[in-house]
Amino acid sequence: MSRLERRIVEAAEAALAQRKYVTAIDVLTGIRWLHTRHVDTWRQGRVAALEELSAVDGAKMADAVAALRRWALAKGLTPSETAYVSGGRDRGELRFVAGGDDSAFRVHWISPDMSEARRRQLAERQSKAPDLVVVEQQQAWRCAGCGDTGPYLIMESAGPHCLTCADMDHLVFLPSGDAALSRRAKKESGLAAVVVRLNPRRKRYERRGILVEEAALALAEEQCLADEEVRLRRRERDRERRAGEDVEFQAGMAMEITRMFPGCPPERAEEIARHAGQRGSGRVGRTAAAKVFDTNAITLAVVASVRHLDTDYDRLLMAGVPRAEARDRIRTTIDRVLDRWRAAAGAPVRDRPRGETA
Repeated sequence: MSRLERRIVEAAEAALAQRKYVTAIDVLTGIRWLHTRHVDTWRQGRVAALEELSAVDGAKMADAVAALRRWALAKGLTPSETAYVSGGRDRGELRFVAGGDDSAFRVHWISPDMSEARRRQLAERQSKAPDLVVVEQQQAWRCAGCGDTGPYLIMESAGPHCLTCADMDHLVFLPSGDAALSRRAKKESGLAAVVVRLNPRRKRYERRGILVEEAALALAEEQCLADEEVRLRRRERDRERRAGEDVEFQAGMAMEITRMFPGCPPERAEEIARHAGQRGSGRVGRTAAAKVFDTNAITLAVVASVRHLDTDYDRLLMAGVPRAEARDRIRTTIDRVLDRWRAAAGAPVRDRPRGETA
């Protein structure tokens, strides 16, 4: 098995353990040929094909999907072709590659362990058209319809359109923060759209709220007032349950760190697990791979801790040293710490994780 095939299998195994099915998107993002922000842009209908945003060409993407298929068949997974539709106003079919047949990319590989009820839920969700996606734009842009601009745009085949040209200017904005209100307002609204904005620091689109009809929002507010006390009690129970799950996950991650790096002090392993596995942090410890204790994801979390706590990396950044140069300068120090922590395990001392340059 080649190194690339091993990376594909690792990404597929992580996705399968997380949700009992695997997609081409899982693999392409798992091996880092694509970032989630690229997938978001593609789903919004802002590029003709996903290949345009990939680090490799369509032929190599197809090779990766072929490797996924071989692995999935050997595992006894069940293929299920899925429609990919744009979140733009015209609901156009999304393309994976610019030319040729891309049907292999649309196959979802489902575990035989998935229950029938879960299979039905998955099929229902996949058969539904995705939410319309409106982008809260932060840079200058022009509507392809009227030539004007505005705070929001939505994609159509002819390009970005303002809400007036898209016949959506009668909708009102409901910011994120109250899940029950958002869910009910969306359900009551005949037309609704999710509003996202690019976070330049985290390099991904983040949900800002929804656009709904004003009458639907008013009705949802009445419904929420009627059962507010019940929902408060439910939220408290959910908060306690999630806190317990986080403690259990972080404890398991700390154990895996000490297994892979037996020389790492136990209190340091616990600190790394708490930091990397913090809910909502977006750190490597919250990725799908880390949740199944993928070796590469765990190593990346340890490397990040060593970089900030055991080297001059932060001081170099504060002194104005470019990030790439700063990482080059500290690479030897990181290798030395990892070698010392790995020693008792007999692991390869120069086995740097994928994508990691110290």
